[in-house]
Amino acid sequence: MIPGSVTEIRVRYAETDQMGRAHHMAYVAWFELGRTEMMRQNGLSYAQMEKQGIMLPVVRLEVDYLSGLEYEEVVDVHTSVSEVRSRRVTFKYRLVRHDCGATVAEATSVLYCMGRDGRPRRLPEDIRSALAELTNPPPPGA
Repeated sequence: MIPGSVTEIRVRYAETDQMGRAHHMAYVAWFELGRTEMMRQNGLSYAQMEKQGIMLPVVRLEVDYLSGLEYEEVVDVHTSVSEVRSRRVTFKYRLVRHDCGATVAEATSVLYCMGRDGRPRRLPEDIRSALAELTNPPPPGA
């Protein structure tokens, strides 16, 4: 397991608003992409979980927009797991300009485990353990 991951994004024209800046809603999609890619890189597939009846809807999202982005700018979505509990998992995100390393936005999302019936349920132990492993910092020198 690799704690955290980085996903590169290029701002598409369709993601910009009338002012020529990336629309704030595009950031939410980028955070989701970072989260799903990190999970996939670590053997956790949303599609597989959903086939097993495990749903992880976002129940909270907090975003701090620090600066804007323009069409074709490249950013890196740094994604990590900050907390895993029996029924929920918290992810942290940092959007960073690829060319200079300046932070563009920071966010936190909380996902809650539910069954297909919409009722809360515990995260299955294998998934909870895999997510919990992602909260561990890398060993020194890694």
